[in-house]
Amino acid sequence: MSPNPNADVIGLYLLNEGPMGTFTATLDFIDYRTATYARNIYAEKNPSQLNGLGDVGNDVQIYNGKIYAVINCSNKVVVLNAYTCEQVAEIEIQNCRYIKFQGNSGYVSAYDVPVGINKNAGKGAIYKINLSTNTITDKVTIGYQPEELIISDNYLYVANSGGYRVPNYDNTVSVVSLYGDKMKHDFQIESGINLHRLQMDKYGKIWVSSRGDYNNIPSNLYVLDKVGGVYRTVKTMDIPCSNMALKGDSLYVYSVEHSQITNKNTVTYALINVNDQKVISRQFITDGTSSTIDIPYGIAIHPITKDIYITDARNYVTSGQLHCYDITGRKRWSARTGNIPAQMVFLERK
Repeated sequence: MSPNPNADVIGLYLLNEGPMGTFTATLDFIDYRTATYARNIYAEKNPSQLNGLGDVGNDVQIYNGKIYAVINCSNKVVVLNAYTCEQVAEIEIQNCRYIKFQGNSGYVSAYDVPVGINKNAGKGAIYKINLSTNTITDKVTIGYQPEELIISDNYLYVANSGGYRVPNYDNTVSVVSLYGDKMKHDFQIESGINLHRLQMDKYGKIWVSSRGDYNNIPSNLYVLDKVGGVYRTVKTMDIPCSNMALKGDSLYVYSVEHSQITNKNTVTYALINVNDQKVISRQFITDGTSSTIDIPYGIAIHPITKDIYITDARNYVTSGQLHCYDITGRKRWSARTGNIPAQMVFLERK
């Protein structure tokens, strides 16, 4: 890692999930201007918050100079100043998962039920937040246990998992209209079961990952595109996907597929051209070091350099690692992180 004081991107925040029930979610920060890595910067900047960030950090985003950290099992979204990391507010949302923004509003997916497997678990919801007041202004019920979401043309798309209702997983992407003051759940798009991640490419196609059932139905990646003006599942990639990052026409995919039959993980990588929807390579790490990554757990692409960032959760109970690869897939550097390093977001100059 080397300092770059003239870069438009001045840093990276990394949210460490922390093991469930331990209240050890933490926030790390890389300062590209000084080439320094600060672990648990939230605790340093907020000494009065004795309980830290909380239990299970699930998502982190930056919008209009604020950090929004979604703390799943603590049922809250923590709002911070992106340049000082000082806490601004907390917004209570039960079993919250992911957040996206449009205008002066934030939209949070939430399981909206207590944490835990329950075949009768109710439907989840999208909560609308006024970003000026950090208050909830609307809520709409959608599918079961909703996960990642995207916003395009005043419509919100969210992947429903149904993960608490095993083996009766959900298999839909909910479509929510954002026109007017009130959200409206318009319809659902059928796809694979136990959906999780979403990306929209520059051609308007939606890529959605399925975790399968961990037994007989494998993880998969699906392509949704408009047919007669309405999104439908148009292609099954027949490739496992736990997480993905999109840059231009390149979709970087990794999978950690756990089998409850063998109790083992199978780790794979892939690089996909989203234009022609073809797999370019089954390995975007080209220097042979992918074998040193135990459990890839997070992925991000630097918006300027196109460096590839991969986190390693390792054994889930000790410090993880962050690896940076150049655009050719060769390792540039590594750093020790907090526990279960997950979501990353880049900080731009003011």
